Amino acid sequence: MFADLIRTFNLDILNEQFRRRNATVGLTVFAVKKYIVFLQKFLETAETYFMVGHRVKYYIFTNRPEAVPNITVKAGREIVPLRVQNYSRWQEISMRRMEMISHYIQQRFVHEVDFLVCVDVDMWFSDHVGVEILSDVFGTIHPAFYPYERTRFTYERRPESEAFIPQDEGDFYYAGGFFGGTVAEVHKLTKKCHEAIMADKNKSMEAVWQDESHLNKYFLYHKPTKLLSPEYLWFNENWNPRFLKKMRFIEIPKNRSAIRNKRDLH
Repeated sequence: MFADLIRTFNLDILNEQFRRRNATVGLTVFAVKKYIVFLQKFLETAETYFMVGHRVKYYIFTNRPEAVPNITVKAGREIVPLRVQNYSRWQEISMRRMEMISHYIQQRFVHEVDFLVCVDVDMWFSDHVGVEILSDVFGTIHPAFYPYERTRFTYERRPESEAFIPQDEGDFYYAGGFFGGTVAEVHKLTKKCHEAIMADKNKSMEAVWQDESHLNKYFLYHKPTKLLSPEYLWFNENWNPRFLKKMRFIEIPKNRSAIRNKRDLH
């Protein structure tokens, strides 16, 4: 059974159906260390394009809550800074996302929102991203692997890892920077991925692409009920291939080595 692939939709009908549910969407991002510099553009563009007309809570995981920009948001929307530990390695920060989301679902999110959308912060919204993405659990096809067969996917291939996927398995390569669903389903996903990450850690192992590797393993055996195209996670606004009708959520160009510099302790 395969997920629906989102290409076209009647937005008016979907918005009316969602309003009748009286639901709230939580949007989680991690703005830790130098990644805090991306937060203003992320939030400003989210206010323009993300879930317009609906209630939203922006959950900002950061080691610097005082640095979260003071942006005026629309009625029914709220910025919620959540303090997290400052880990020295960016890989550790990446892997701890699953743990933090799972923890806060139990402690807070389950009481405040109905859906969670979990994304990267070093991005900006450039077009509509709305209720058409929502489902029990959704994943996004990674833009770098959209045209390729699974033999090209960079799954974790070491059998000792909990994220291991054999060469003859796998449908898609999913992006770690855009997934979500109902609070209950996202809790199942993040809890399972965190447990697998910690099992690897106890074996002194780290999956090749950290939490993204474990997300791909989870989706191999727990298929998403909705599949988003690379429109919802694109990596180069200057490259627009023919199959891409819109660029809705785009990576901000950056010097990765400078941003991830482990000597930065702020």
